[in-house]
Amino acid sequence: MAVDKVLLAAPRGFCAGVEMAIKALAWMVRAFEPPVYCYHEIVHNQLVVDRFRDLGVIFVDDIAEVPAGRPIMLSAHGSAPEVVAAARDSGGFVVDAVCPLVTKVHHEVKVRAGKGFQIVYVGHEGHEEAVGTMAVAPDSIHRVESVDEVDALPHFDTPVALLAQTTLSHRDWEAVADRTAERFPDLWRPGRSDLCFATTNRQSALGAIAERCDAVVVIGSANSSNTRALERLARESGAREVFRVNGPDELPRDLTGTIGITAGASAPEELVADVIAHLAPAQGVEEVRITEEDEYFPPPRELRDLLTAVDVLATFAVGGSVPGRPGLLDRHLHASDVLDALA
Repeated sequence: MAVDKVLLAAPRGFCAGVEMAIKALAWMVRAFEPPVYCYHEIVHNQLVVDRFRDLGVIFVDDIAEVPAGRPIMLSAHGSAPEVVAAARDSGGFVVDAVCPLVTKVHHEVKVRAGKGFQIVYVGHEGHEEAVGTMAVAPDSIHRVESVDEVDALPHFDTPVALLAQTTLSHRDWEAVADRTAERFPDLWRPGRSDLCFATTNRQSALGAIAERCDAVVVIGSANSSNTRALERLARESGAREVFRVNGPDELPRDLTGTIGITAGASAPEELVADVIAHLAPAQGVEEVRITEEDEYFPPPRELRDLLTAVDVLATFAVGGSVPGRPGLLDRHLHASDVLDALA
């Protein structure tokens, strides 16, 4: 392998929703005796899932698999209302780690359906986020992901709304949205796009380096929607070769020249470092940053209440001032550091 240089896209890797979810599950692991249960993979990355599995977290696809009274976390992708209800009925401590951007879409579905709208929802078939969102109003929502599927929709005698899976690429979304607007001229759309800002930023950063690269490496798991969107974008943006990998062991051995690197929103920074170390670029690494991200999502409400109670109890036990105790510094704690500590 004779790699000259690495162009490193920024932003890349963990988004605010993934940061929140990983830290929340780490708190759960430390607060409760194993096993802690998680409905679906907490995020779509195999290293993250395996690390929690090694700590006694059991990932399930059916709440009925969770023994009564055991703590449960619901994944960042969002869950159907009946799943949330079943989890709370199980008698255990429940933390819903749904990304706030997904919660926004769930709210939009509920409100529009309640006002008599039929909803055209652009999303990938079978993706956990799409499944959970559609379950909010199953009789009023129609999932599409292509122009042909928009054309196949029936005529609606009621008003029509357009919503989307948050992790779509603009290229996945744009043509479908335009065709939906042509079919339904009075189409309602939310004032703020449903597409995740972090997904958009990662795509823009990749676009800024792709044409300068002999090959692009996209780090992330195959079941990560935003990772696959990055892979497609790299191909469409002029990169000669594109490789999606879970880690350095999946890299081809004959890479040469300038290599671009990015990572999906569920991929930890340690994988980026491992890939760069494996490539060993002779001329080093140039980070190409298009914007700064400072978005922060606090821990889920249920977990905040638990952590505050534990914090108060610990402060009281050592004779400290409960009103004057410092706040929990979750904002300054990075999920990548949490994962390293769990290893």
